[in-house]
Amino acid sequence: MNNSRIYLSLGLQSGFEKEYISKSFEDNWITSGGPNVDNFEIELKNYLGENSFVTALNSGTSAIHLALILLGVEKDDEVICQTMTFSASANPILYQRAIPIFVDSEIETWNICPENLEIAIKDRIKKGKKPKAIIAVHLYGNPYKVDEIHAIADRYQIPIIEDSAEALGSTYKQKKCGTFGSLGVLSFNGNKIITTSSGGALISNSKKVKEKAIFYATQAKDNEVHYQHSEIGYNYRMSNICAGIGLGQMKILNQNVIKRRENHSFYKEIFKNIKAVELFEVLNEDYFSSYWLSTILINSENPNKSREGLRLALEAKNIESRPLWKPMHLQPIFKKYPYYGKNTAEILFQKGLCLPSGSNLTTDNKDRIKEVITTFFK
Repeated sequence: MNNSRIYLSLGLQSGFEKEYISKSFEDNWITSGGPNVDNFEIELKNYLGENSFVTALNSGTSAIHLALILLGVEKDDEVICQTMTFSASANPILYQRAIPIFVDSEIETWNICPENLEIAIKDRIKKGKKPKAIIAVHLYGNPYKVDEIHAIADRYQIPIIEDSAEALGSTYKQKKCGTFGSLGVLSFNGNKIITTSSGGALISNSKKVKEKAIFYATQAKDNEVHYQHSEIGYNYRMSNICAGIGLGQMKILNQNVIKRRENHSFYKEIFKNIKAVELFEVLNEDYFSSYWLSTILINSENPNKSREGLRLALEAKNIESRPLWKPMHLQPIFKKYPYYGKNTAEILFQKGLCLPSGSNLTTDNKDRIKEVITTFFK
């Protein structure tokens, strides 16, 4: 049996990427911005919905940073952030010298808990510091409780930055993730549903906001014939080469979502008779997940059947898996900042494992994965 490395999350090539890249070289568009960037934004807009205005950037992290800037977040402002997420959701808060306020997850979607969110908002207001923004994440492709979270945000008039870096292709009540917040964020990192090798996008609901985002992303050059700058700018615009990859990837976006969901069904079949394992699934029919990553909780009382035990068993067969995100409030860099909640996110981290979920998984790959899992739980 082939023993080549099975990675956690790799994508597929459509075969059209080289065509767009070659055209860039032919036209000498080998810089940031350009026709591929414009067309990639149009393709994304058509996919997300006509009311979406897309700004293609060099990373999802850049998109979160620009979102904070556009919302006026400055030094010593407070920004609420879901604790159960990757550090890129929270790092830009510190870029702005603002203060992250972390909120626990709820167990049904693993995303930001409405109850603890409102507790945090009330307490920060009581302390004289109303939060400037909320960063809510669709974790592993699974939408957060959109109605409840946005009702709270509206009640206190706090804008939401919707971190959909892991949720391209997911929907809530048939509306695309990335389009619910005051600003939305996508990632096209190499491990995502589609990739531009590295890249991201900022989603807004107005042309004016998009124009301002591009202004900041291209070094904030004033409207002068010479180089004049009245505001701090950033080199965040997506390159024409990367956008060419993105245009090729858009041709198989729907196919990739299908493949990720097929991976989830594959794991569902494996674990249906393994009582110690809970495969994470959407809450109800309102939620549609791309299942960017298929994830499990291992609830066994047997120390030999732990999350780490399965991870090591897979690794011994050259198969990559990883623990769930370590909550931000437990990270050394963030542990001094306020946290609201109990230990839901911590328990998820202790028991949870991300399984190989790439769009490129083959039948042979799945056979190898299944053999390790079934042997481990015998």
